[in-house]
Amino acid sequence: MIHSTAIIHPGAKIADGVEIGPYVVIGENVSIGKGTKIGPHTVIDGWTEIGEDNNIFHMASVGAVPQDLKYKGEKTWLKIGNGNTIREFASLHLGTVTGDGETTVGGGNLFMAYSHVAHDCHIGNHVIMANSATLAGHVTVEDYAIMGGLSAVLQFTRIGAHVMVGGMTSITLDVPPYTIVTGDRSESRLRGLNLVGLKRRGFSEQTVSSLKKAYKILSLSGMKLTEAVEKMKSDIPTCPELEHFISFIESAKRGVTR
Repeated sequence: MIHSTAIIHPGAKIADGVEIGPYVVIGENVSIGKGTKIGPHTVIDGWTEIGEDNNIFHMASVGAVPQDLKYKGEKTWLKIGNGNTIREFASLHLGTVTGDGETTVGGGNLFMAYSHVAHDCHIGNHVIMANSATLAGHVTVEDYAIMGGLSAVLQFTRIGAHVMVGGMTSITLDVPPYTIVTGDRSESRLRGLNLVGLKRRGFSEQTVSSLKKAYKILSLSGMKLTEAVEKMKSDIPTCPELEHFISFIESAKRGVTR
């Protein structure tokens, strides 16, 4: 299952059933779980852990050193879970000691061609990054978020669960869960709840109703953020999704897209 032209360091840990295509290069500190497929000319380096049943297409770059001038070769990590698809020319980088020390990726994600995950990012599960979607360092993307093509996220920013980011959108502030955001830099703003996504994933009518009320308070009431949060807490029947919506807003450090 390993092509004769692949170059694999003797120290790399390759599980049974891994398929490695022509001209792949795998570094000393890499470990790859069973069932993973690696396409031609892919380079996997650094202290990189890849789980099971991932599909990494040709020319991907996984575990390269971060594009951070402060990085001096320290031992930092890229940790990837199970069942991810990493398409051609996508790039995922190691963490830095000035950040969390690791970049993490959950399971079931799709990284389309030319998408980029920078150092110290944390990606949840079932996230889709469309072609050329780009994350700067220290970005968090929660479960089931979708990043449109050519979108870009500023460092230290968070994208909430089930968010839909429109194509060519620039994100500079945290995006609350369950919403849609589009626009360029100062023009980016919320456009409503991601109702189609919530319906597809089986959210109850009661939950969607609570989130609609919370969204109206956040985006349409004109209240200060602290006032809006207090009104959500006092006026809307609680549910786990509403609690997450509120806690996400309260924990924002960069500010919140409205």
